[in-house]
Amino acid sequence: MEVLAPAGSKETFKAALAGGADAIYLGGKLFGARRFAHNFSDDELKAAVDMAHGRGVKVYVTVNTLIKERELGLANSYLDLLDRIGADAVIVQDRGLVQLIKERYGLDVHASTQMGVHSPEDALWAQRQGISRAILSRELTLSEIARIATSTTIGLEVFVHGALCYAFSGQCLFSSILGGRSGNRGMCAQPCRKRYTLGPLSGYLLSTADLFSIEALPRLMEIGVEAVKIEGRLRSPVYVYLATKTYKAAVQRAERGEEILMTPREREMLSVAFNRGFSPGYLLTTDVMQRSYPDSRGLLLGRARSEGRRVRVRGELEEGDGITFYRGDEKIGGFEVRSPIREGDVRVLPSPYRLEMGDYTAYKTKDREFAAIEAEINEVPFPSSHVQRREVALPLKEMPRRSRQGELSFYVSSIPALKEVLPHAKRVYFDLGPHTEEALAECRSSSVECVVNLPRITPSIPAVPEAPIMVNSPGQSMAFPERAVYGSYFMNMFNSLNRPQLYQYTLSVELSRDDMWDLTRHYQGRLEVMVFGRLELMVTRDPTLAEGTLVDERGARFPVIRDHQGYAHILNSADLFLLDHLDELERMGIDSYGIDLRNRPPDLCSIVARAFSRRDLRQKDRIKRRVGGITAGHFLRGVQ
Repeated sequence: MEVLAPAGSKETFKAALAGGADAIYLGGKLFGARRFAHNFSDDELKAAVDMAHGRGVKVYVTVNTLIKERELGLANSYLDLLDRIGADAVIVQDRGLVQLIKERYGLDVHASTQMGVHSPEDALWAQRQGISRAILSRELTLSEIARIATSTTIGLEVFVHGALCYAFSGQCLFSSILGGRSGNRGMCAQPCRKRYTLGPLSGYLLSTADLFSIEALPRLMEIGVEAVKIEGRLRSPVYVYLATKTYKAAVQRAERGEEILMTPREREMLSVAFNRGFSPGYLLTTDVMQRSYPDSRGLLLGRARSEGRRVRVRGELEEGDGITFYRGDEKIGGFEVRSPIREGDVRVLPSPYRLEMGDYTAYKTKDREFAAIEAEINEVPFPSSHVQRREVALPLKEMPRRSRQGELSFYVSSIPALKEVLPHAKRVYFDLGPHTEEALAECRSSSVECVVNLPRITPSIPAVPEAPIMVNSPGQSMAFPERAVYGSYFMNMFNSLNRPQLYQYTLSVELSRDDMWDLTRHYQGRLEVMVFGRLELMVTRDPTLAEGTLVDERGARFPVIRDHQGYAHILNSADLFLLDHLDELERMGIDSYGIDLRNRPPDLCSIVARAFSRRDLRQKDRIKRRVGGITAGHFLRGVQ
């Protein structure tokens, strides 16, 4: 089993090598999902690949953001560079890039966790595209991974350590919609690490613990998982070294059939290097939250009592260790341990400054061995190299679209709402659930097309009545090959190369009007644009988030709804409203306008449906007052 380590800089790359990684994943300056890491220049990429290959280590390069139409040429030239320097694989989110890579280059393709592979059907779709490995969604259980492994022959990779996103990766718009920093473009601002209130609860309600899944390694081996992955391209060289070394040793022990996979000292040091609380993750439990604090505090020691220039604390603290003191959320200070005095299981620590008398919560934030580890890492030379990027043409055929009047397509989830929109609808997208058959009958009697909207997340794809369907993943489309298939905006259509081919795609809600113009000039299939509704910011497997209203520190209110499958959905605080931009969308040749009225009262559904049917902008203020706020979303601003 391959141990795959992160590298966000030359220093962490050297740390991964020194720690014994079998493979390293890293990103260049473009198209990587960690744009705030230092990352690697073209020359550094070549040097890293050459250096790793000289040690028998593989290098996988991340090209795991969504690519805008105007960026396809630049992405193509970048892929050419990666092919020429001998990268062992590229990690890809954008499905449109996969066919481009397979047609033009000899690179192996790994499906990023951002691509959302979470079912046997998703994995089979990826396999049929020539993708050699799927990095599975972090929300899957061991049994769900086993089902995928027995259904396909594609290589499987599983995250076992590091940060755990609250939402399904590749399906989170929270950072993007709130502040324009898109997680799908490598710029997540981590709103899940902020404070919220929900009913009587207050705190870091969306903040997860870090993965620490060593105990799952034997079962992952039995399943046939090809690689285990450590998250952390934004973390320190010491963290990368320790995580790599610890998991490499644990894999070797598991392969030998040993029961003890990690020593107490290994656990201690890794817990000091980065620690916001740990969980084995959805692999083994649904208890993945750590809502007390969102940052790394190191290893919890417990209560410490200050006597001014001396501090008493329980724990194994030695010369050269580091300690930090907190009161609640406030970090008070800390120091390096010098000349500790042992009094039974208590350490009396001389303080280099006077610490206010009283009790604190103490954490070990540095280990005495860290300096030696840093010295070992620094001794690893990083060579210089040079490579010249070349411009590689990517001709995209112009396919002008004629102006057309878009059809009105309504998303609804109840029969009363359905009855209100039917007089104005060309089609209805009705959520799969207990009232689906009734909705199909109502639509038939009104000669309105009814499309069954599949659940967002389907580790097991459910049976669906005979009807057209709307899908949220490529695997869902594979399960119904004989039907008309509509793609939701969760399919992340960013460019004209997007796959698989469907009857209709909804454009990503992260595209601006300029991005849409660029795309529509090269795509002739049916397209929909969302023009009204509460956009979905997150979908999560967390079973502890209650339905209600999530309120952030600015007072913005985000509805929380739980679906029939048990997943929680966090919606935007304001409704998308593009009624005043329909004329421009017509000129683009958009076929359908998506109006999302799910979980809304029937009278509001009627008001919105009539306003869009009649193009009645006089209703704008009335609708705004009724829903509490409207926005043009990314249509006017876009994402970087």
